[in-house]
Amino acid sequence: MDNFILTNNVSIPCIGLGTWENRDENTVTNTLLAALNLGYRHIDTASVYSNEMFIGKALKNCGVDRKSLFITSKVWNNNRGYSKTIKSFEKSLNDLQTDYLDLFLIHWPASVTKYDNWAELNAETWHALEDLYKSGKVKAIGVSNFWQHHLEPLLKVANICPMVNQIEYHPGYQQQNVVNFCKQNNILVEAWSPLGRGKMFNIPELIQIAEKYRVTVAQICIKWCLQNGVLPLPKSTKPERLQQNIDIDNFTISDEDMNYLNSLDLGSSSGQYPDEVDF
Repeated sequence: MDNFILTNNVSIPCIGLGTWENRDENTVTNTLLAALNLGYRHIDTASVYSNEMFIGKALKNCGVDRKSLFITSKVWNNNRGYSKTIKSFEKSLNDLQTDYLDLFLIHWPASVTKYDNWAELNAETWHALEDLYKSGKVKAIGVSNFWQHHLEPLLKVANICPMVNQIEYHPGYQQQNVVNFCKQNNILVEAWSPLGRGKMFNIPELIQIAEKYRVTVAQICIKWCLQNGVLPLPKSTKPERLQQNIDIDNFTISDEDMNYLNSLDLGSSSGQYPDEVDF
């Protein structure tokens, strides 16, 4: 599997395995073992997913060298602030049965609609991530679901620029303003729900393009992300789909079709908008 290189020269596998909503221990274990056997090395989780303990147990016993794995977790909203963030990180580290993380993210920004001190709260949380990074306990740090108006004040007070911003990103919801801002600031964009939580499977234009290349709609969405310089995090528990989601090296989407897909933006989220979230 190819890699993206972050601004601090950390290498990150270009396709990750999303684990959101996967809370059953047997399903988590079987999915991870199947994925690792297929070549996945990038695992994305979060404290709020309630599966870190299962992931840690499975990875500890999978026979794959920890150094070849790339593990991401995130601090949840009720743990914002310096000391709570540090405690949340230590719990994730313990649950994942590892002595370091490869990437640690702020899961959602404190928003202007919910907090008078939203910028200060984001900054305080970010400074905790910076100290974890400086201590060597995490190899890279970043944010998730941050829009430009969240990033701009953070960049003014940050000692270390976020290396990653994980956002919802798929042909139906492209957030091009956020992507452009991140690229201008050398922040790698990761795509959660790159298949639009399955909504992309029913878009006629995507079905037509997938048939043209004799691949699945999921493969088109994942390849589209990569050709736009965005790292996709597809999620599945089925071995055949896990295989398909990384079996994308035998085709390239033409410039004409990329331009068409880039114009397809339907403008609606399949999840939540950052300034509406505080649960």
